Amino acid sequence: MKFQPPEAFVSPTPGYRLLPMRFRRLPWDPERVLVTSIAGDWLLMPRVQLDDVVSGTLDPRSSLAADLEARHIISSDPARSTLVPVLSQLRTRKRYLDGGPALHIFVVSLRCHHTCAYCQVSRQDLTQSAFDMAERAAELAVERLFEWPSPTLTVEFQGGEPLLHFARLRAITERIQARNVLERRELKFVVASTLHDLTDEQLAFFSEHNFQLSTSLDGPEWLHNANRPRPGRDSYRRTVEGIERARRHLGEDSVSALTTLTQRSLSAPREIVDEYRKFGFRSIFLRPLSPYGFARKTGPRIGYTLPEFFAFYRTAFDHILATNRSGYAMEEVYASLILSQLLTPFSHGYVDLRSPTGVGLGTVVYDYDGQVYPSDEARMLAAMGDHTFALGRVEQPVSDWLASPAMARVLDAGVAEALPSCSDCAFVPLCGADPVDHYARQGDTVGHRPSSDFCAKQMGFFDLLLELLEKAHPSERRILESWTLPQAGRVPAVEAA
Repeated sequence: MKFQPPEAFVSPTPGYRLLPMRFRRLPWDPERVLVTSIAGDWLLMPRVQLDDVVSGTLDPRSSLAADLEARHIISSDPARSTLVPVLSQLRTRKRYLDGGPALHIFVVSLRCHHTCAYCQVSRQDLTQSAFDMAERAAELAVERLFEWPSPTLTVEFQGGEPLLHFARLRAITERIQARNVLERRELKFVVASTLHDLTDEQLAFFSEHNFQLSTSLDGPEWLHNANRPRPGRDSYRRTVEGIERARRHLGEDSVSALTTLTQRSLSAPREIVDEYRKFGFRSIFLRPLSPYGFARKTGPRIGYTLPEFFAFYRTAFDHILATNRSGYAMEEVYASLILSQLLTPFSHGYVDLRSPTGVGLGTVVYDYDGQVYPSDEARMLAAMGDHTFALGRVEQPVSDWLASPAMARVLDAGVAEALPSCSDCAFVPLCGADPVDHYARQGDTVGHRPSSDFCAKQMGFFDLLLELLEKAHPSERRILESWTLPQAGRVPAVEAA
């Protein structure tokens, strides 16, 4: 909830001034509240103390008053106070807006070996080369890439299975590298692949251009093969062989993995974590299902409720902490992103935690057919027949995309601080807006926040991690704090974006 007292936030006594703040009762202790500042500083405190703060009866010389002032929730000297520290922190948190989109996804083919029930895209049979990106579309996409001003450009190749059209992947990479001799941007290359049937030629190319490889590992063999079927029922074996082969050629930290959770997965939280430890991964991304592509059709069969997901997540999370206590360092990626929001003033730019939204402002997708979208989810909606968020085509300049009705629709619902319910939420300085997700689930870019799965998921994560931070043993808190530090082996945030 948001509190805005009258008279320009002046308290009844001259001891201090209230600055804009929001609060939320703690689900695990209703007598206490989370209070957040406009810039994302926060404090857990008894509700009766908040009443004293708001009524103006708090002793301005108390340690609590000093704590609140340090967190930009009150100002002790209205005549001499300045908003410069708050504005500086806001600027730091929103730094991801500088330069425009840094993640550029090239969909070079929709063909794929697999028939995954949770697939978010409209995959195509291996023989359907009509769903490969053409040379001209690729050349124009590279031209558009360099119209964006970002000093750092992450180029991620997706599919389908992008290695089924390796020739186009190679040509795009080489064209970008040649252009960058003059542009002098910082380039990062990622390929999201099953890693099946990797060739020496591909591995040599990835080594030459410092590629990071991302793959899917859904858990033990029985679970992975059930979630990610392919002819021969050997998906797990091929994935594991691909991971090991890539590591031998490119280094131990060259491959990251994530898991997509189905109803089957919920029965194996510890087994999934143990599988990642077995293969030496230092991070695991426990990713719930999305309402796109084939996943929408199969949802009733493979889906689950948010309470079921969080019951699974809590068990898996406890096992991850136990794994760390045993001496093996491993993080859960989404938790690390939330913890970064809570424990540091810095921005990481993950799309679910951006306001203004990362849709179109942090990500651009160049589809195989030359269509351009502001996010991968927008592309998936188009594959389902809904082109609401199509920005335009690669033949058009970026300025046309930014002026498109699709972009206007995204921006109209893309600032969480201005949305109904979000504007009153204590988590809004730390959270984000996702108009495409709300449109996909509720048919409206703003949506109904109280019944929104997106909001329920975000609030569930924040509540869980705040409770863990408060109740954790000092050794466990040190583990959680370590996840906010840069480290090798983490699933790049760009993939999940």
